Amino acid sequence: MPANPRVNQCLKPTGWQGRFTLWRMNLSHSKVTNWGLSHLTIPNHFAILDIGCGGGRTVGKLAALATDGKVFAVDFSDESVAATKRLNARAIAAGRVEVHNASVSHLPFADGTFDLVTAVETHFWWPDLPNDLREIFRVLKPGGQLAIIAEVYKGADTMTARVLEKHGARAGLKLLSIDEHRQLLANAAYSNIQISAEPKKGWLCATAERP
Repeated sequence: MPANPRVNQCLKPTGWQGRFTLWRMNLSHSKVTNWGLSHLTIPNHFAILDIGCGGGRTVGKLAALATDGKVFAVDFSDESVAATKRLNARAIAAGRVEVHNASVSHLPFADGTFDLVTAVETHFWWPDLPNDLREIFRVLKPGGQLAIIAEVYKGADTMTARVLEKHGARAGLKLLSIDEHRQLLANAAYSNIQISAEPKKGWLCATAERP
């Protein structure tokens, strides 16, 4: 069975459909993003990387917190990069935000660059989760933190989770359970792994540190 075009637009938005998808993402992901970020302490001097920046709203939220720091963003979709740049044009002009077209598998940053890396509604699309998590580990400072935020995970008590558990793999979606998230992060050498979940909403926030 061919992949659902709407699902593919979530993976890599393109064209007018992609622009609409990104607009919808900015609206629909805002609450789970706020919930996930509430589990973090973000000092205003932090250097932050947002992976899979999508429509760019998370980048704006992070820039509003790291007022004396800088937020970098990457996405492998041209439409996502353009949308993030439009939404954050003032912060970019002020030198507080920088956006790159890049993959999580090959981040264009030096070792030990970031205090915090965020990934909102994106990690289940990554091409090679074990190695991609190690690539993030590389660019984190010692003591730096990774935060994975999602509104669906394997085992959540939602219709969306049940449907995607059954059919999502056809479109390349990789759903993990809470325990699988924990094991994957541990295998990638992260420490202080904490996972919070709202099963009735399907929300998950997994945080971990580079020792």
